[in-house]
Amino acid sequence: MLATAAAEPTTLAIGIDADAASMAEASRRAARPERRGGLPNSCFIVAAVELLPVELAGLAGSVTVQLPWGSLLSGCLGGRPDVAAGLVGLVAPGGTLELLLAPAPRDRLAELPTDADAVRTAVGRAFGPHGLHVVEGHPVTGSELRASHSTWAKRLLATGDADRAVIRLRLRS
Repeated sequence: MLATAAAEPTTLAIGIDADAASMAEASRRAARPERRGGLPNSCFIVAAVELLPVELAGLAGSVTVQLPWGSLLSGCLGGRPDVAAGLVGLVAPGGTLELLLAPAPRDRLAELPTDADAVRTAVGRAFGPHGLHVVEGHPVTGSELRASHSTWAKRLLATGDADRAVIRLRLRS
């Protein structure tokens, strides 16, 4: 999120997480004075995606979910329809939803898929009823994973986790 705010200074970048501690360091960096690298075009909201403030409904031209886990990952794969609906609720008409997913069998996702083809199908089923359809989906390269600027991505690259395929999907209405 901070990389987006830095690269696109006229765009408001919003970080959302149900766990405030997960955003604490990024929030501190963004709150610095601009001369010290602060990003006044960023803000952080502590909320579960299925319980977002109504003021955010339909405002985002682009929503990005990077390497989620728990209920957010389950929602992206069709296990939590309320989570999928919450994400779709953020997307403005004509906007996009981009997902960077890395499910693995050991994530205890019950019957949810973990291989790339099945993940693409599951994402289509999760978001299709809400009007978003997969327009692109592919396994990511190491350089694409690095470009996400995610600490989880750095861990995946460092460990070479062969059990975990990372898939990028783009959805549009």
